[in-house]
Amino acid sequence: MPRDRKGEFEPQILKKNQSSISQDIEEKILSMYAKGMTTGDIEEHIRDIYGIEVSDTTVSRITDKILPIAKEWQQRPLEAVYAEVFLDAIHYHVRSEGQIVKKAVYIAIGINLDGKKDVLGMWVGENESAKFWATVLNGLKNRGVEDIFIACTDNLAGFTNAIEAVYPRTEVQNCIIHQLRNSSKYVSYKDMKALMADLKAVYAAVDEQAALDALDAFSSRWDKKYPKISQSWRDNWPNLSTYFKYPQEVRRLIYTTNAIEGFNRQLRKVTKSKSVFPTDDSLLKMLYLAMVDITKKWTGRRQDWSIIYAQLSVFFADRMPVE
Repeated sequence: MPRDRKGEFEPQILKKNQSSISQDIEEKILSMYAKGMTTGDIEEHIRDIYGIEVSDTTVSRITDKILPIAKEWQQRPLEAVYAEVFLDAIHYHVRSEGQIVKKAVYIAIGINLDGKKDVLGMWVGENESAKFWATVLNGLKNRGVEDIFIACTDNLAGFTNAIEAVYPRTEVQNCIIHQLRNSSKYVSYKDMKALMADLKAVYAAVDEQAALDALDAFSSRWDKKYPKISQSWRDNWPNLSTYFKYPQEVRRLIYTTNAIEGFNRQLRKVTKSKSVFPTDDSLLKMLYLAMVDITKKWTGRRQDWSIIYAQLSVFFADRMPVE
């Protein structure tokens, strides 16, 4: 080992008192895997940097060490009360019994009463269903979550019933962005700008009555050409209009699932190199490592949290924990 007079020199590849670089290599492999590199890319990268050959099997063996840690994380105790929980699913192809099947990864992100965001869990299951969501919610309850003030979801059939079965006092807000996407699916390009402007008058209205008036105006203008759009808004109105009772700061927090959509987008970025995962476990370990990497930046709370908390204290006064 090179020595210097003051003993300040710190080797970078082989640390002091370390006779092997295997631990260092393992950390690098996990870091590369978390960034979405394939086992082939990792193998090549390690060879270029260290001049060492590592096989696909070795990379898999090293990343498999994450599985018990991921499963322990999935079962950790949670806080008793969350101001809001965002619920959404992301889909992947996984090999199962010789066939490639589409699986849903169910994701729950919570904002606690300190305004801090946390991934509560990620579950690999069959295609998205209200029944599996009920299992996820029961899992959260078993891990200590006694109450959720507001749940923000997409408008999957049966989702509201699943939430009410586990958390009967939770208010449900369907994601406006999901609703807008569904509304614009079959609209011709030349009508898109005007139609979306008329829909904005609905969801950006000052209160619920103004929103209903705007929806009537939308119907009279567009129903002949696109009758299903206004009908869909009316059918889902009880859960689309929840946010109108709150002031602007709370509305911005709850009317969209942007918090979870941004997280899902980062997961897709990491997993885009893998068109098919060999097993559920291989999918879970990559998502877990990616999640750890993404959430390192989630250190603070929302800037407007003091205002939001004051409002929540009024609307949910009887459910606020006693300090």
